[in-house]
Amino acid sequence: MNDLTTVIATLIVYQLVLLGIGYMARQRASSISGFFLAGRKLGPWVAALSYAAGSSSAWSILGVSGIAFTQGVSAVWLLPGTLLGHVVVWFVLAPRLQRQSHEHGWITLTDVLAHGERGAVSQITYLLSAFVVLFSFTFYIAAQFQGAANTFTAVFDFPFLAALLLGAGVVLLYTFWGGFWAVSVTDALQALLMFGAALVLPALAVLQVLSADTHQPTTDVYWQLLGANQGWFAVGFFIGMVSIGFGPLGQPHLLNRIMAMEKPEHIGIARTIALLWFVVVLGGMFVLGVCARMLLDAAVPGEQVFFVMLGDLLPAAVAGIFIAAVLSAIMSTADSQLLVAGAALQNDLKLSLLSPQAMARLAVVVVAAASVALALWLPEAIFSRVLFAWNALGAAFGPALVARLLGIRVQGWALPAAIATGFVATVVFYSLPNGPGDVWERAIPFLLGVVVLWSSRWAKA
Repeated sequence: MNDLTTVIATLIVYQLVLLGIGYMARQRASSISGFFLAGRKLGPWVAALSYAAGSSSAWSILGVSGIAFTQGVSAVWLLPGTLLGHVVVWFVLAPRLQRQSHEHGWITLTDVLAHGERGAVSQITYLLSAFVVLFSFTFYIAAQFQGAANTFTAVFDFPFLAALLLGAGVVLLYTFWGGFWAVSVTDALQALLMFGAALVLPALAVLQVLSADTHQPTTDVYWQLLGANQGWFAVGFFIGMVSIGFGPLGQPHLLNRIMAMEKPEHIGIARTIALLWFVVVLGGMFVLGVCARMLLDAAVPGEQVFFVMLGDLLPAAVAGIFIAAVLSAIMSTADSQLLVAGAALQNDLKLSLLSPQAMARLAVVVVAAASVALALWLPEAIFSRVLFAWNALGAAFGPALVARLLGIRVQGWALPAAIATGFVATVVFYSLPNGPGDVWERAIPFLLGVVVLWSSRWAKA
């Protein structure tokens, strides 16, 4: 980049727009329902695009292009694996979740899971769910802040700490002001920007590969659909990659977009928008990563491939606009996760040190501070940290949520038992050596949660 002035100016303008949206949304966030669910008035476009942006962020832009660059064509299994989970959400769960959340006044995913339970089972479910959300989202949000700070450092030669505090501060401020409505509108804007980048950059990269006289050498393993895995390792790799699709079934910050939709007839429109977005963005970033491997030195860090290609393929002024926009998109995807974590403190734990509105905002501040601390003192690869949180939330909440919305009745004790089983199993397998495709932590914890729920039905019979 030769014209950092363009990048900085665009970034400042974009951040001011985000802050302006948050400031103008203050009146919409004056109640608990308004702060956490925008008063259940989201339309299909905002709901779908904010759902898409909330599920993606740093890992879809930097992570997918990076893993395709480093691991090869075998990374393609991320696409159908991830997409399958979103298909189940929008076709199976969304109609039931939207209707029932309006009927019962649910605010959080825990409200959904604990509905109809009484006494100790209800209390344990709320406490356990709040712990899982807070623990997982602290890692998840830290990954977003870290991704933005790393990019600021690489592009602007900015000190990491200053970049981390700046990014977290902007996100915190407009979330603090405008709550869920501000978060949803800004996320929808970011989703459109990511969609544009996923259309333009891969197309230019393909043209560059076709016109290049020489390509960087790649190994035969790079072009194999299952990588270097053979036999049972190939089976494990395939199952592990596809099992990423379990994640969307238990992501509170995605499912609350559906809970906040105003009308059930909007679900069909939102479904089409969201699924098309995933196909274009994830597919585009995969193509970009593969093309980059043929154009760049293999020593380039995987999570910087997007920005290196951006600088190589576009003029400085245009590249600056894309860099500024994508930086902001990465940085602000943590907003919906901050809100959900805040809701876990205020709604699920029933903390009442202050008024409900003040407590909700204080909870958001506390989670943001913890995430900044984690990103600063325990840095880790973005893709790894995001997938841990993704798997943990999916395994903990997915089986119970599917059972609840499909009307499958289980014994009360099975609900917190399934949540604990999925979460603990994910943590245990994450701490062990990786299996092919990380199959142990992606597939087994979710399936163990299903087993716990079904075991209660057998015990009851």
